[in-house]
Amino acid sequence: MSGTSASAHPPERKAFLQIHFVVVGGGIAGLSAAVALCRVGHRVTLLERDEDFDQKPTTVRGIRMPPNMTKIFNHWGMRPVIDEIGTVSGQVIMSRIEDSRTLGKHVWNHEMLEEAGGEFIFLNYHELRQVLLRAAKDLGADIRTGSDVASITDDGRYAVLKNGERVHADVIVGATGRLGLIRDLLASDQEFDDSGKPRGLMLFDAVVPASKLRADPELATLLQEEFPQSTQWVWFGDNHCALSCHLSRDDDFAFYLYVPDDGKTPEARIRTAPSEVISAHAVNFEPRVQRLAAASSGTCVKLVTRDVLETWVHSSERLLGIGDAVHPFVPGSIQGPCMSLEDASVLAKLFSHLLEEAQIPSFLYAFEEIRRERTIKINNVDNQNVDFMTMPASEMATMRDNAMAATFKAGRNALDADEGDDASSQWTENREIFGYDAEDAANEWWQTWGLLRLRAKGAPQLAELGGIGGVAVARAEH
Repeated sequence: MSGTSASAHPPERKAFLQIHFVVVGGGIAGLSAAVALCRVGHRVTLLERDEDFDQKPTTVRGIRMPPNMTKIFNHWGMRPVIDEIGTVSGQVIMSRIEDSRTLGKHVWNHEMLEEAGGEFIFLNYHELRQVLLRAAKDLGADIRTGSDVASITDDGRYAVLKNGERVHADVIVGATGRLGLIRDLLASDQEFDDSGKPRGLMLFDAVVPASKLRADPELATLLQEEFPQSTQWVWFGDNHCALSCHLSRDDDFAFYLYVPDDGKTPEARIRTAPSEVISAHAVNFEPRVQRLAAASSGTCVKLVTRDVLETWVHSSERLLGIGDAVHPFVPGSIQGPCMSLEDASVLAKLFSHLLEEAQIPSFLYAFEEIRRERTIKINNVDNQNVDFMTMPASEMATMRDNAMAATFKAGRNALDADEGDDASSQWTENREIFGYDAEDAANEWWQTWGLLRLRAKGAPQLAELGGIGGVAVARAEH
């Protein structure tokens, strides 16, 4: 990575009352929250259990960022560094995994992307994490590694480390993922059944080094694209699916392979997958998929659907879960990391309006209110996409393939509405998914309900400050 700064631009508005947030977890969700909250003037301590943020076998994977995710980096002024480490994707090519028969091609509509305010960009998970880490540090976040949180006190004001240290917070933001401490704590707090439902699939989430692509004549053709922007390849099969795409200008590729669950793979991302293990699951597939599998290494994870928690706010009203801790997406999801970034953006925008400590609970509940319906809808779309791509051999799968092939033969985009269908309905759906603006959603809540509540409690001076901002006041630590 070159010397381009990862620093995020500060927003026009900073919080009048600046408080101390403790963020638990240093993944994409936690680091995004640290960046977003620091941007609006709050003090942030981030607690990460690992000793460092170095690349590890369990962090070898790619991220496919949709337009609603890149839009947030645009807002934060971080797009230049994202462009340095990622590649813009302009089209998707879909084929059969067994015989490479082309089923369709979709070129992303420029007008749709323009309206959405972002693009599809693919990049390395570790490099994105490093960008967010640098931005958080540049904004003043206190990043503490080797800080494994064992518990949260009942009042939600202290994160207790395994070494016994207690870290005080005005608000704790839990970003420990689908199987972490915060989800367990919130589920217990509300007596929530979090058993999960296995999908019958597991995912190899891997990376193919550019050197191996260039050394293989058949794989090297993936790098020789005529299209001006990079391509994502998708292969559909019987209870299988493979995806591959550029991750960087250096030509590393992401490789995702969905296969039937072997009954031995854990849901936690702890099982590394060397190339020989991945390739054993691709022996009956078309040559490019076999070669990609043989050249890749990464992790293997069981796909389990877990429900959205009934409430994301702890009974103490000082602890909030974000990201997969409260609305878990299956691994490999295109929108999962994006929802974490949207969470961070909404949370920070709400707390940019903080005028008095009494507002904290209402802002936490407002966050859940704003984000719940959105994350449920997008999660359903992502799950349906996996089901569509991994459809078992059946009459329905044959109909899918034939319909897509006919659309391709007619020279139309694979994901556009069929002839005779209402194309405007698809445009509306794309606008809702990709055109969503997290900060606008938070501002709408503030203008509709936040200011109204201040006026209703007879606080016209605070309501006035809530409308125009004011001199920042830092809350003293206990």
